[in-house]
Amino acid sequence: MKERIIISVSTINGSKHFHLGMKAQKRVRYAVVTAVAASLLTIGSIFFLVNEVDFAKEKQEELEKRSYTLNEEVDVLNQLKDELESDLGERESKLSLVSDRLGELENLLGVDVDAQAPIESRLDVAAINSAVRIAILDSLPNGAPVKNARQSSQYGKRKHPVTGKVRLHAGLDFAVNIGTPIYAPADGVVETVRPSNKGSGNFIRLQHSFGITSSYSHLKKFAVRSGNFVDKGELIGYSGNSGLSSGPHLHYEIRFIGRPLNPRPFVDWGMNNFEHIFEKERKIKWVSLIKKVEQQVSTQLQLSSQKAVTLQASSS
Repeated sequence: MKERIIISVSTINGSKHFHLGMKAQKRVRYAVVTAVAASLLTIGSIFFLVNEVDFAKEKQEELEKRSYTLNEEVDVLNQLKDELESDLGERESKLSLVSDRLGELENLLGVDVDAQAPIESRLDVAAINSAVRIAILDSLPNGAPVKNARQSSQYGKRKHPVTGKVRLHAGLDFAVNIGTPIYAPADGVVETVRPSNKGSGNFIRLQHSFGITSSYSHLKKFAVRSGNFVDKGELIGYSGNSGLSSGPHLHYEIRFIGRPLNPRPFVDWGMNNFEHIFEKERKIKWVSLIKKVEQQVSTQLQLSSQKAVTLQASSS
């Protein structure tokens, strides 16, 4: 006889008995196993999902931190961008100002340059031209040797105020008081310092570049000696009334290889009217002189550039 399972259920109304055969038992076992398996699977799924949720939360926190960091980096980059744009705008403004000022300098120098040319090439041309002008104005007499003085007698033929004879007045007279400072109108070397009570009186002659000399007569006293090198604007002596003179004044002469030139154009000459001298004084071959100075200046600029490159290379 096959095994059977009897299940008794007792209540106040009596007891009931249930008989489970083999098939029923198998069904029950299968249901129990299925329920247990389903429970285990559910529990496993819950644990997996809980872990996934925790992992997702960690990822979310990590992404939030990364997002915060990226936002900070974006803010820094935006700030840097603003600074660079501001700096670029400032540089463009300065470059525009440099270009405008360069244009003014080119007009002043009389340089005919294409405004669309690179600013570097324009600067090179302007640098050479300005350097040439500065070199010439340092080397040749320009401006008055005394400050704020009236010109009392010009260059040319006149009756001498003492002898009464008509002859060439080879210089320019400045009406100045005794003891007025006299300054070198250009770089040079003191050729002559001659004290005398006759003729030109106390006398100084300076040798400048390219065969040009300047001289100063009727001085009271000297501030230099023969052989001294002097710079433009340096004190060389004091005006007086020595020698053949009708009153206190400075007699100023300029000569080119010994021949007298009219000092007036040189006194009026300067950076602002550089070409002025070319029209007023034609005894000097200015084209040849300027080419010579341009060669010297170009050589100096090349040497300076090479020196700067060498120093930069050695420092790096």
